[in-house]
Order: sequence, then C-alpha cells, then structure tokens
Amino acid sequence: MVAFTVNNRPADVAVDPDKPLLWVLREDLQVLGPKYGCGVAQCGACRVLIDGVSTPSCMVPVGSIAGASVITVEGLADEDGSLSFVQRAWIEEQVPQCGFCQPGFLIAVTELLQQNPDPSDDEIDAAITNICRCGTYPRIRRAIHRAAELARD
Repeated sequence: MVAFTVNNRPADVAVDPDKPLLWVLREDLQVLGPKYGCGVAQCGACRVLIDGVSTPSCMVPVGSIAGASVITVEGLADEDGSLSFVQRAWIEEQVPQCGFCQPGFLIAVTELLQQNPDPSDDEIDAAITNICRCGTYPRIRRAIHRAAELARD
C-alpha cells in the first residue's frame, strides 16, 4: 500500500511500488489530466507537481512518493472552483489547439512562476521544455507573461 495525497485528497493504492505514478493516477485513481506522451520524460505531457516540483510522472515509481503531495492540472483551481492565474491566462490567450500537452504546460508554468514571478523570455525558454506538437509556443509565452501579470494583481 502506498499512501500520498492527490489534489489535496488522501490516496491509498495497493499497487506494485515500481508502477509509474502516471499509470497509478490514470488507471487506479481515474485522474486523467496527466497524459502519456513519450514515456521517457521528454515531452512534458505527464507533468505533475510533487511537493511543489514539476515532475514527469511517467518516470516516477509510485513507491518513491509515499507521503508526498501530488497536484495535477485538476488540482490547480482553488477549492471553490475558481481557476488559477495560470489557467485564466491560458484561456485569455487562447493557448490550446488540440490541448493534449496543455496539462503538462500548466503544471510546468505554475512551478516556474512560483520560483520566478516575472521571467524573461530567455528564462521561460530555459525553464519550459515541454513539447507542443501544434506549435502554440508564441501563445504559450504570451500566456506566461499574462499569468505573471495576473499573479501580481
């Protein structure tokens, strides 16, 4: 049994401790925001916050996160359902096309803005390595700057 929290709710799973967190979230807990993209921690579609750190869940054995706090894209909104400043900026800038990669981007940007509330374009490029096959990178960058503005207000 591995116990941790997911989106501020307790989770206890009886699975092989080597099972990747991504599959525990999707198959065992029905948390479908994190997506399977590449399976080798390169694309970012599966990113979640583990104790506040943006992490590719496809490569994390669930046994290694016992007692940890996991936040997925579903957990970014406030308890009352109001969207986070990053989610609001994503909507304002109409970032998604297909949307498949967006949960991972939202997670990565949330961590970036917690660490650096006003990143430059170069800092964004260095920190956000997720892949968007639709090529919405200009909108993503605008949304990151917009989210930083919203966070300041």
